[in-house]
This record gives sequence, structure tokens and C-alpha cells, in this order.
Amino acid sequence: MSRKTIALLVTTAALLPLAGCGGDADAGGSRTVTVTVGYQSKTINTVTAGTLLRSLGYFEEELKKRGTRDGVTYKVEWQDYATGAPITAQMTAGKIDIGSMGDFPLLINAARGKQLNRPTHLVSVTGYNLRGGLNTIVTAPASKLASLKDLRGRKVSTSVGSAADGTLVRALQRAGIDPQNDIRKLNQQPAVGASALQSGSADALSQFVAWPGLLTFQGRAKALYDGAELNLPTFHGVTVREDFAEKRPAVLEDFLRAQIRATDYLHKKPVQAAESVAKATGLPAEVVYLYNGANGIATFDPSVKAELVAALKKDVPVLKSAKLVGDVDVDDFVDERHVKRAYGSGYEKAVATKAGAARAELWLKDGTTTAFDSPAALLARVAADPDKVRAAYVPDATTGTLWFADKAVWVADGTKLLPFVTPSAAAAYEAGHTGARTVPYTEALKQAS
Repeated sequence: MSRKTIALLVTTAALLPLAGCGGDADAGGSRTVTVTVGYQSKTINTVTAGTLLRSLGYFEEELKKRGTRDGVTYKVEWQDYATGAPITAQMTAGKIDIGSMGDFPLLINAARGKQLNRPTHLVSVTGYNLRGGLNTIVTAPASKLASLKDLRGRKVSTSVGSAADGTLVRALQRAGIDPQNDIRKLNQQPAVGASALQSGSADALSQFVAWPGLLTFQGRAKALYDGAELNLPTFHGVTVREDFAEKRPAVLEDFLRAQIRATDYLHKKPVQAAESVAKATGLPAEVVYLYNGANGIATFDPSVKAELVAALKKDVPVLKSAKLVGDVDVDDFVDERHVKRAYGSGYEKAVATKAGAARAELWLKDGTTTAFDSPAALLARVAADPDKVRAAYVPDATTGTLWFADKAVWVADGTKLLPFVTPSAAAAYEAGHTGARTVPYTEALKQAS
């Protein structure tokens, strides 16, 4: 090979990172490093590593400080996707450095990374629900379906390989329904499934945040099954390519510090955070707040809790049975070293902290919010001045899953007023409490006032 050819190859190799990720490029004598982040803007339990983080600019701030110290210009490229699958595809192709997705897609991310010799690691958590309330099965508003057993022989839309699909499979199995043979599963993207439900080509839809809440808020669906009935944790997390983490551990830790800052912002300013995410995604702020609010269905905490790692291990057999993964070494996939360093001395306290019980919450049109000790107390406030109410939320009496007060199923039990996400949960309560009865929302308001 001639010297000229060798020189050409070396020059070409030096330019390749310009099109890649986490790469260096000389620009006017200074080094430029581009970090590519894949996120899902409308999967709003990833916002502290995606939509909200991007709007706050915290990652860019962290990198600017590092660049000043290192003499490097850092750039962030944000890539938005509808689901986790394309993020995994881009990561295993070396085109995305850091990504965020739900627990089932995270396992597929781990499996594909190993399979294609592009290993990845779970490095932090975004939002979680220890009972599984982030996934819900809904039906059309006028549907006669009242429980999971009514799904036998029906068409159910879901996204195969998603956490919502995992909820569907497990819920059906517990109800004595074979998810492979007793229903007709439609593998569809969330938006397609929502349209199928509306057109009647699907009888039910099993999806992840924020689709069930969105469709219910819009009057296009009603809840059939609350994923929290499974009492199995669901969460979303951050995954990184192993080679990127090894090459640029400090940059990864900058990302995680930025995520921690975004999480703190969400905790301190939940209404502003919801409004920001709503503006960026086009989702109603009331729906964002249902999941991400002060008492929302999701709890935001970047620390990697043992309960969530244990849940991942229980998820593997579900994906294996669907032939979506083989064996996955979860312990090898999880790497909390970087988030520990990003937290510093506060990490052990964060890991030990668990979500408290959700409280009823009222969001007024003037932007203020108030939490209540009981759903009945919230209803009394709504009844007293309904024109001032922007949104009212109440926790399911059994699972604690937050839901819109006017979309909940209300049960009057003597002087008590109890909200439920689904008719079947309300019916189960009534069956065990003589005299308890389902009442319309309007009657619940009158009784509370």
C-alpha cells in the first residue's frame, strides 16, 4: 500500500466521527464532541431524561462547564421517537449514545446489544410505579365490556414487546385467559391502536403512559383494567452504549447530573414542568399532570432500586415466551456506578426512599394546586366552586392509582365516597360491602357537598 493511500485512509478515519456519536472532530483547531440522545417525547415518564431535560437545557449547561475545563466543544443532538424499539436499533448501530425507554424495551435493548456485540447498560431510572399503574387497558366509552374475562374472543390492540403488552399478558393469564389463543392480539403503534379503538376495529387497547389517560381525558375511552392490580413494579429508565460509557464516563455522569437536576425541578415545580412538557408534546397539561404531578401515577427518582431490578428479572420470562429475547443477564445489564457518582453522598438515601401514598389533588384555573386527605373532601371543594376547577384527581381506593375524578367509578358506602379506576374494581368492592352502590359522579358531588 502506498504512503499516499495510507495517508488518505488515515484522513478518512479521522473524519468519520463527524457522522457518528460521542465522536471527536477538529473544527477550526478545537475539538468538537457530539453526544446523541434518543428519547420519547410523548412517553412522559421519561421526561427527566428527555422532553423536560431538553427544554431546561441542563445537559448542555453541564457539558459547557466540562468543555471550558477540557478545551472541548460539546454538542447535543436530540432524537425523538414514538417507542423504544427504534432507539435500540440506533444504539446497536452506534448512532445513539444514550436512550430512555420502558422496562420491557430495556430488556430487548440489553438482548439486542449482546447479540450484535454492542452491549448496553441500564444506568438510571426516570419514572416508576411500584404497583404497575403506568399501564392500563381501556375500551371504547360505549363498550359493554366490564372485565378482563369479557375480552375472550375479542380483538385487543397493543405494542408487542412493550410494558403494556406485558401487562396485558399477565393480566389475562391471571384471569384464566390464554393471551395467545383466547384473544386476537393486534400489534400496533399506540396512535394506530387508539384509532382502531375509536373505529371499532379493536375492542380494547392495552397501552403505556400517556395513552390511556389521554384517551380517557378526551372522552375516547374508559378504563377496563388498572395495571396496578398486578402489584408488580413498572418503570422507565436510561440506557447507554457500553463503549460510550467507557470512552466518556464523565460525559455520561454529566448527563445523569443533569437528569437529577431535572428531577429536582419536576418535584419543586410540578405544574410548571407539566405545562412545559405539554407545550413540547402537544399533550394536554391535565394528562401530563395525571402521571407526572405532585401525586401523579409516576414517581420520579433516578436511583436504581432493588425492587425495580427484581421486576426486570420477572419480566424476562414474559419476553422469552413471546420469543422476543433469549436469556438476559439482568445483573450484568444494570450498572449503577455512574449514577452513584453523579449523586455523590446522597445516593443511598435516594435508593432507600420510596413513593408515598397518592392523595386527592385539585388543580385550579389560577394555577394553584391543593392536596386533600380524602376524595370526599376534594369533591366538596369541587362542588362548592366548579367553575374554578381545571382538573381534579383522586386515587383508586384499592390500588392508589390516580385518576380523573369525573372519569372515576364512584361507590357510596354509607357516608363514605370511594373512587375506582375501573367498573370491575368497584364491583369487587361492592360484592364485599353490603349496601355499597355505584353512583354517578354528579350524585357523588351532591353527597360530598
